[in-house]
Amino acid sequence: MRVVITGGGTGGHTSAGLAVAAALGRHGVECAWIGSRTGIEARRVPEAGLPYHAIPTGKLRRYWDWQNFPDLLLRVPAGLVQARRLLRQVGPNLLFATGGFVALPAVMAARGLGIPIVVHEQTSSPGLANRIAGRVAQRIALTFPQSGTEFPPDKVVVTGNPLRPELAGGSREAGIARLGLDPALPVIYVTGGAQGSQRINRTVGAILAPLLEVSQVIHQCGDNPETADRHWLEEHATSLPPQLRSRYHLIAYVGSELRDVYAVVSLVVGRAGAGTVNECCQLGLPALYIPLPGTRGDEQTANARLVQAAGGAMLFPQVALTPRGLLQGIRGLLADPPRLKAMGEQARSLAVPDAAERIVALIVEVASP
Repeated sequence: MRVVITGGGTGGHTSAGLAVAAALGRHGVECAWIGSRTGIEARRVPEAGLPYHAIPTGKLRRYWDWQNFPDLLLRVPAGLVQARRLLRQVGPNLLFATGGFVALPAVMAARGLGIPIVVHEQTSSPGLANRIAGRVAQRIALTFPQSGTEFPPDKVVVTGNPLRPELAGGSREAGIARLGLDPALPVIYVTGGAQGSQRINRTVGAILAPLLEVSQVIHQCGDNPETADRHWLEEHATSLPPQLRSRYHLIAYVGSELRDVYAVVSLVVGRAGAGTVNECCQLGLPALYIPLPGTRGDEQTANARLVQAAGGAMLFPQVALTPRGLLQGIRGLLADPPRLKAMGEQARSLAVPDAAERIVALIVEVASP
């Protein structure tokens, strides 16, 4: 059996596909990936050892932008032609789409070639790409039960969102040793996603001194040359007293060490994208979410609210984000360890531990004649 995975653009779309690819591999299923040339999947999929095929992609913008014209007239048609050729060459039994605009050319090509399609939606508020793909898919795997009518009910299966295997089995001892952490002090992991978040980076930077008086901070800041956040944070950290400076660990991108970082953290502070939320829930980590505003359907806020309603997170809207408010929120959580423990347990209650196997079973069912 052979499956082609398509999707990307964000960590959530990519992580879900990699987790399913690993599970399919354990069942002897061959996998390949069709993605973009520059998205996060273009780096992470080859790192995982999967055959990767890059195609031209456009972007689904529902607002005026001059790039809409070359995308619709050039990139999308070229991507569709290349996806069709690749699918003919690979000859998959099924196409598994995880979302993002990069998935649509492959989905439409698969439909034209009569290849069965399974779509996976990671968020509680489906994105436009998956809502389009869902119209031609045989089945749609959901992370959370559907609350609206975005997908036909007879196509929907609730499978949960799988955790990529390299994040399981983290070691607290390894995390402490890797970064030289003090095991007696709580650890905060700050992340704005792979590219970082300027709003989060600058707000955390403004409260470093009082934050480091009560905790250690592992700060994944990205390395965006336009915002220069990494350089700004490095300079800001040099003004700290030596004792506090040693508690601050600034990292542009966290790779394979993330599982050990997760094993040692007391609280996660970050965006509420599908990947981060799923990882926190699967690993039972309490979180303070600052959803990215302006996304279609405000999907990050919907993700955060779902976990908050279960008691597993605190929601901090960006419109209300101030250094003083964030400091109070973090210090209030750190001052109450029993609450943090309970939040982690409640977050874990939303996870589906065997999500990858459920999706594999669905793929095998749909692919079987």
